Amino acid sequence: MPVHRLNHAVLYVRDVERSVTFYQQALGFRVVMGMPGAAFLQAPASNNDHDLGLFQIGPQAGESQAGRATVGLYHLAWEVETLDDLESIAAKLSELGSLVGASDHSTTKALYAKDPDGIEFEVSWLVPAHLITEETLAGRSSIKPLDIAREKERYGAGTRGGVGISIAAG
Repeated sequence: MPVHRLNHAVLYVRDVERSVTFYQQALGFRVVMGMPGAAFLQAPASNNDHDLGLFQIGPQAGESQAGRATVGLYHLAWEVETLDDLESIAAKLSELGSLVGASDHSTTKALYAKDPDGIEFEVSWLVPAHLITEETLAGRSSIKPLDIAREKERYGAGTRGGVGISIAAG
């Protein structure tokens, strides 16, 4: 049976309440269930039982060494529906001091941020399959700085993204 998609992610964090507050403010997540030392959150437009689980391990926890000294997860990527949504989240992440990068991967437009524990995540808008051209596909071999205003002019501020599709079918 082939896997269809990622249903949820679970993170170990130092302080679950601090992390809940961050994900609520930064991405609009809402708590669907909580208990001492744990919380389960759902993304605003999701119909999943939960999209993110958080488990508290305490303030003594060290920094993740994944990618530097150990194997481990690099980041999670959340999709947004429109470039207006991406721009709004970019502003919120900047306001929170969390935004660490913004890249144009040609078929995807991505923001990179870190949560209060330094766990990196991505928020991206995917070019809809019907708008992907040969030029767009050729551009995937290089990463450029993201210019959201330019992308809004090119694709439209309210154009619904590819929703899991980052390359043309066929």
